[in-house]
Amino acid sequence: MAAFTARRLGWLCPGEYNATRLSRGANAMTVDVPRTTHPFLDGRPKRMLIDGKWVEAASGKTFATVNPATGEVLAQVAEGGAEDIDRAVAAARAAFDGPWSKVKPFERQNILLRLADLLDRHFEEFAALDTIDMGAPISRTRANRLRAVGMLRYYAGQAVSIHGETIETSLPGEYVSYTLKEPVGVIGAIIPWNAPLSSSIWKIGPALATGCTVVLKPAEEAPLTPLRLGALCLEAGVPPGVVNVVPGFGETAGAALAAHRGVDKVAFTGSHVTGQKIVQTSAGNLKRVSLELGGKSPDVVFADADLDAAVPGAAMAVFANSGQICSAGTRLFVERRVYEEFTARVAAYGRSLRVGDGRDEATQVGPLVSPEQLDRVTGYLAIGRQEGARPLAGGERLTDGALARGFFVPPTVFADVRDEMRIAQEEIFGPVISAIPFDDIEEVAKRANATPFGLGSGVWTRDVSKAHRLARSIRAGSVWINCYQAMDPAMPFGGYKMSGYGREGGKQHVDEYLNVKAVWIRTG
Repeated sequence: MAAFTARRLGWLCPGEYNATRLSRGANAMTVDVPRTTHPFLDGRPKRMLIDGKWVEAASGKTFATVNPATGEVLAQVAEGGAEDIDRAVAAARAAFDGPWSKVKPFERQNILLRLADLLDRHFEEFAALDTIDMGAPISRTRANRLRAVGMLRYYAGQAVSIHGETIETSLPGEYVSYTLKEPVGVIGAIIPWNAPLSSSIWKIGPALATGCTVVLKPAEEAPLTPLRLGALCLEAGVPPGVVNVVPGFGETAGAALAAHRGVDKVAFTGSHVTGQKIVQTSAGNLKRVSLELGGKSPDVVFADADLDAAVPGAAMAVFANSGQICSAGTRLFVERRVYEEFTARVAAYGRSLRVGDGRDEATQVGPLVSPEQLDRVTGYLAIGRQEGARPLAGGERLTDGALARGFFVPPTVFADVRDEMRIAQEEIFGPVISAIPFDDIEEVAKRANATPFGLGSGVWTRDVSKAHRLARSIRAGSVWINCYQAMDPAMPFGGYKMSGYGREGGKQHVDEYLNVKAVWIRTG
């Protein structure tokens, strides 16, 4: 574990491969693990992107990024600090005040479309990078193609759709009054490690569409995809200084970016604790802030639901990406008369999933991202048992064969969970379901809202009346009915309460990167 001593949680937030075969049933794999190879991993340290150039950290420091399935060091990465953030913000400011401000919407659209085409062309490389750097199964990262490329094309459309309004006022006299929408300025973007490619696009896309510039601070656990995307931005014709990528730790590079007086807006995705720090730090120059934070989302299953659809739906609402999704439906409320049957079926489904190295085409659940995250999740497994929850599946770290080299926790289902238990109240960020029985719709609506979070939620029922009632009652930014985690670039995503404010996706996302200016002209 010595290789991981520098990998801290901080401010959260194809090469050749002979597929590792799973054996001995579910949740196991053979011990042969090949060395990681990838075109981007050429043995040289990965430098940061500032003002269109690849540069080393001012301190000369680097840190290791690691394959969480094997513990293998993938690359040394430049460790950005406050001085590097200063350089990147200065470059972003110069570009914003200079040539980038002269670029017309049509050309910004063309740049985004070129970037989308390049990403589509190189997508297999990006999918593999996400898999080896943060552990998601290759089947999942490949399936992200339509979403990732589609987001860039959506923002390209938005680039030529930004406009103000002409407003008739009631002021005495003759006036022409209208509004302008103008880019906010320099964006400080801080992203987590659980979806490096999508998170990067969610920050870079609206910045390019609106005419902003951006300094992107990737998570130290998964910096490779954001750096590769930075290179693709240059290839697509993004001018120097418009997109800068500075890897580093949260408490140094992330904190410096959030506090920087040259940053006009911070767009952050990560933990609510760090989100609170960013809000406090933003007071220095009253910068704009948008926050997509954590969750403890309710997923409600009624007895009248199509249980054959609800079992895999509720299971993968948590087990996908090893539970490392902020909107995962980790509080599973099941109507009491089907509670035992349904939870047993979800547990059986979880046990059937294959856990292993994400490079294996057969893998359905990969590792957790880091030893720190492994410690966090296994700590909650122990807490659940201590509080009296009953594990129906999983509940312990996997250490069989090659799994011992990585950070693997199997799909876990806890039954007999009470609302006040910590596993039902605190975000675990692992493949852990807390199953809770309920009796009627009024009760479950109240209990679903009994959390400081409000990011996602799910409802499984054939009764359209129940669906609409809960859709209005649940205080969350997204309500998925007879599905979970459906996402589209045209739909907004964000939270209520401690899950943050602002939206990502949809036209609301673009508005987050724009200022509105009122113009008055007295004509008589």
